[in-house]
Amino acid sequence: MGRLIAIIAPIAILVVVGGFGVGTVIAMKPVPEKSDEPRPGLNVFAEQVRTGDLTVTVDAQGEVRPKREIVVAPQIAGRVTYVSPDFIDGGFIKRGQVLVRVEPADYELTVVRAKSVVASAEQGLAREVAEAELAQQDLDNLGLTDVSPLARREPQLAEARAALEAAKAQLAEAELSLARTAVVAPFDGRVRERSVDIGQFVSPGQSLGNIFATDVVEVALPLKDADLGLLGLPIAFAASDKAPGPKVVFSAVVGGKPRTWTGEVVRTGAAINSQTRQINVFAELKDPYGAGADDGAPMAPGLFVTASIEGEVVKDVLIAPRAALRGQNSLYLGDTKEGKLSIRPVEVVYTNQDGAYFRGGAEPGELAIVSPIQAAFDGMSITVLERMPDGTVKTHGEAKKKPADTEAVADASTKDGTEGGAQ
Repeated sequence: MGRLIAIIAPIAILVVVGGFGVGTVIAMKPVPEKSDEPRPGLNVFAEQVRTGDLTVTVDAQGEVRPKREIVVAPQIAGRVTYVSPDFIDGGFIKRGQVLVRVEPADYELTVVRAKSVVASAEQGLAREVAEAELAQQDLDNLGLTDVSPLARREPQLAEARAALEAAKAQLAEAELSLARTAVVAPFDGRVRERSVDIGQFVSPGQSLGNIFATDVVEVALPLKDADLGLLGLPIAFAASDKAPGPKVVFSAVVGGKPRTWTGEVVRTGAAINSQTRQINVFAELKDPYGAGADDGAPMAPGLFVTASIEGEVVKDVLIAPRAALRGQNSLYLGDTKEGKLSIRPVEVVYTNQDGAYFRGGAEPGELAIVSPIQAAFDGMSITVLERMPDGTVKTHGEAKKKPADTEAVADASTKDGTEGGAQ
């Protein structure tokens, strides 16, 4: 028994002493301080929401075409005796200029014959007038009043007058055919192509070439119904002095350089395309080879251009970067006081590469977030960074210590300093 106690007693003493030591160590372990600072949020860049006026623009593309283009063709037959040196591919022509002349000899002879017929008809009419006067004198001498028109030679006189009118008509026709031996330009323009030369026999209606007017060119721009609504254009639109069409800026690369020309919308198409469900809007540029040219570069027919059509001006809308708009109508904003993400619905008016234009959901001066955020949710912790005009970056919503923590730190520093001084 005494031996068993001798074995157990040391073990019990060791357990008691060890337990007391562990308890003492645990009791003396310092309590970790709890930090009241918020966890730092995701760093995101943002730009301020501002107000302004919106000028809606709609972009479209189309091919430049002359407003007037015709096929040059003679109205008579004959052999070509003259072709204007300006009547060549790319040549400039003037209104009234003779382009092609057909041999006139046959038509000159026809005019001579027609004049002879007119002279004979005039002689016949004079003879009938004289005979009608003699017949009337004879009737008066005989005292006859109730006689037939034939006795007064009225039908013969009417026939002579009709013969003279027919002869004059034949002369006018012959002179008209003679005048048509010269094919003249009906407007100022340019020659697209020529298909005739001297010595060639031509027939009425045969193509001699193509010319187009250079006073106006037009571009057909296909637009959707929604685009027409943005521009404020009805389907049956026609420009007038009281209701001018929207301004259009055409652009293309000509000669390796970007060029621009300014025109206007003059009308809309008569019907909607059944296949594309679009309607053509026609824009014109005046004097494309003169005052309308860009530093001498004309907006020539056949050129493919991009057109930017200016629509109505919307006053006082909110403007944010395009990247701040998420989905169709959600805007990401940064709450700089709380350091939180705020997702708000907005009424989108228009968007383009320059920004998103909307109403409601935000106030001017708030920060719209442009950085991409994955798995975003309302109230998400963020740190908003704003790039200032001078290039520096301003951090909003940085974590700040509470006043109590600041005082505690100050007290501790004072105590340490005092103790250090005592030592």
